[in-house]
Amino acid sequence: MTEKYLGKRLTRTEDPLLLTGRALFVDDVEIPGMLHAAFLRSDYAHARLVSLDVSAAREMPGVVAVFTAEDMGDAWRPSPPNVSPPPGMPGVTFFSRTPVPLVKDKVKHVGEPLAMVIAESRYIAEDAVESIWAELEPLPAVVDIEHALDPDAPLVHDGLESNLAAHLIQEKGDYAAAREQADLVIKRRIVIDRCAAAAMENRGIVASWDPKAQYLTVWDTTQAPIPIRNGLAALFGLTASQVRV
Repeated sequence: MTEKYLGKRLTRTEDPLLLTGRALFVDDVEIPGMLHAAFLRSDYAHARLVSLDVSAAREMPGVVAVFTAEDMGDAWRPSPPNVSPPPGMPGVTFFSRTPVPLVKDKVKHVGEPLAMVIAESRYIAEDAVESIWAELEPLPAVVDIEHALDPDAPLVHDGLESNLAAHLIQEKGDYAAAREQADLVIKRRIVIDRCAAAAMENRGIVASWDPKAQYLTVWDTTQAPIPIRNGLAALFGLTASQVRV
């Protein structure tokens, strides 16, 4: 007989681990020789990066490496797109612009990373970040999604004619005919609040690369391990079978 769930109280499978303190969070993962990363992030929503001075951070005891966009060389490239354009639909506008690992020339949002510090502890990494000097030239910012489409709105991405990311129209049936036959037509403006997932432990990630097995293991604060796995594989030139998230 098929089990019926509608109207029935269900026990969540994750509750026993969470309630007894046995759940594994990213902060619980400890790997021998593990290093810690901290990022210098932009306070501006839109700005030109004029210069970065990381010399003091590199000289601090316990700091293993400091990276800027210039230090990354060929490894600096935009991440793979998370959303693909709808297939087989005429008249679709779709401009794929994905994040870059570190800002090279222009900041596009508050919190975009400018430099990364790798250190022996989290405390050393964060202290080193505080010693980095960044010179930024503020630019006019877009803070309203509707005004972002104004003809004179500042462009977030250079090389595009507007801030329009995507536009498509999906139709089914004959709306015009249905409207003519309707006794009443109601028109409403619906505003949907912006939302973002908030993990219990904030955002974190631990990665372990096995050079002998050529295998990457990642502990990530995410509810979408498969897209993360596929994105990391594409970014690092690995097969999906070489990455576990």
